Amino acid sequence: KAVVSTQSTGKQLFPKELSFRGYCPVTYVLGHKRYEALTPGSRDHVVLYAEELFSMKDEGALEHFLRQPWRFNEVPLPAKLPPAKIAQDVRTLPMLGYMEQTVAKAIIEAMTSCSDFKPKYPYVNAHKSALLYVAYHLKAHNPKATAYSREKYRKKLERYKEHCQLIQYLGANMNRRYRPEPERPIDFNHKMDEFLALKNHPLPTS
Repeated sequence: KAVVSTQSTGKQLFPKELSFRGYCPVTYVLGHKRYEALTPGSRDHVVLYAEELFSMKDEGALEHFLRQPWRFNEVPLPAKLPPAKIAQDVRTLPMLGYMEQTVAKAIIEAMTSCSDFKPKYPYVNAHKSALLYVAYHLKAHNPKATAYSREKYRKKLERYKEHCQLIQYLGANMNRRYRPEPERPIDFNHKMDEFLALKNHPLPTS
């Protein structure tokens, strides 16, 4: 009779060694005993059968085992097994490897967003504009920061983007011919004043 390990019985069964080296016998058998079908089992899906513990990949594999445990419990392991997974502290990696494992995804997302938006902040060159955009994006999406901090920098990023768009807006609504105030867009003067005010404070505060 096969007995499913529960949270209460599991403490009594472990640290009893798992049979089949901890691999799921069901996925291996159903995968025609191919090397690629060797899948690690989960300790959330453990069965005690014939005084041995077997771990299954998932709930579906567990149900297969319970229906026909004799089909899976005496399957021999192949001679060739997948290499053992060894946990490594990312702090021991070279700088490039450390960054790939920790911040690469966040940096790629920030740079992709920057490339799509193409920021140009008033009175600041394109290089600094891009660096500022990436910095705000990283802080606005930092999963380790508090919700308050992320929201704070999300608003700063939105404000930064609005300032960058001033150049495009003014360029689209200005020409060589003087336009009397009644002919200007309703928010033109406000945006012009905002643009000129940035001349004395070219870099946004952090």
